[in-house]
Amino acid sequence: MNEPTLDPQTTPASDHPAISVVIPVRNGASMLSRCLEALRQSRGVDWECIVVDDGSTDDSVGVARRLGARILRAEAPGSGPGRARNLGAAEARAPLLFFVDADVLVRPDTLAEFVALFEENPSIAAAFGSYDTQPAERNLLSQYRNLLHHFVHQSGQASASTFWSGCGAIRRPVFLASGGFDPSYGRPSIEDIELGYRLRAGGHEIRLAKHIQVTHLKHWRFWSILRTDIFDRALPWTELIHRSGYLPNDLNLSRSDRVSAVCVVASPVFLVAGFAAPFLWLVCCAALVSLLYLNRSLYRFFLEQRGLWFLLRVLPMHWLYYAYSSLAFAWGTLLAHRPRQITASSSSAPEKSTLRFPQGG
Repeated sequence: MNEPTLDPQTTPASDHPAISVVIPVRNGASMLSRCLEALRQSRGVDWECIVVDDGSTDDSVGVARRLGARILRAEAPGSGPGRARNLGAAEARAPLLFFVDADVLVRPDTLAEFVALFEENPSIAAAFGSYDTQPAERNLLSQYRNLLHHFVHQSGQASASTFWSGCGAIRRPVFLASGGFDPSYGRPSIEDIELGYRLRAGGHEIRLAKHIQVTHLKHWRFWSILRTDIFDRALPWTELIHRSGYLPNDLNLSRSDRVSAVCVVASPVFLVAGFAAPFLWLVCCAALVSLLYLNRSLYRFFLEQRGLWFLLRVLPMHWLYYAYSSLAFAWGTLLAHRPRQITASSSSAPEKSTLRFPQGG
């Protein structure tokens, strides 16, 4: 790959920034425009913005130029957001990197809050926030998806087990020393989670900053949710779990989520088996009651935020989420343990590193 080129017509927001904002984009001109407009309202800290174009065929580069961002252009279009962020980080001048997606709106104090967090906590290597409760898209699935993400992050442990690049910051020396994002993820996937695993394995502290919240612009549809959850999250994350041997009790992988998934998968089995052994219907009911109990805080949150009608409509989607996530984990486990054939072409291919976590990590 050739070296990326900086667009000479752009100028930085500060000659001595405290934080460098890195935004990967590919054909996201309309959302990028809103993202950069929101970023321009930032106050209280010197900053710069680097937009890394991953081969856009729309006006993404023009939008970035008009709104004053530095522009990096990857010479290999479609190489993925992880590689794009790495390119931006290599050109950044601030000691703190802030990664944000092109479909996210920061608040005027978001950058200052990250800078203050790192200044007040020298031991922190990385930190990330969450989506707020007011997504831009008003359709049911976008509201459900955003509120679920908000709840999971707001309920997570402050000492985080991974990283999130939708709204996350990391000290630049730590990022460069870690090797950055794994460029083998050619599309938006778990490249940020994988980086978080490596940071944790290296003994670095990651903080979940619940007070830092941003607005998401993405419009979710049923099939885009399934495709993302199964192929971009569950399957690659399962591979990472088996490779690292690390299954954190946090965020989407908490023990209550794991038990909930078992309840969802087991309920229809006991329901059908009950026709042969009616006492199993009681077991099915017990599984459903357990499912409601384990998720009572989430469902109360949905009820408080959007009302009873919203809750009743998203319950099937949430239970379906547990069902297909369980099946994807099972399939990913089989793939992770399948016999591997060593060929002349594959024997020379680089292997993904084995992660070793410190005791208690």
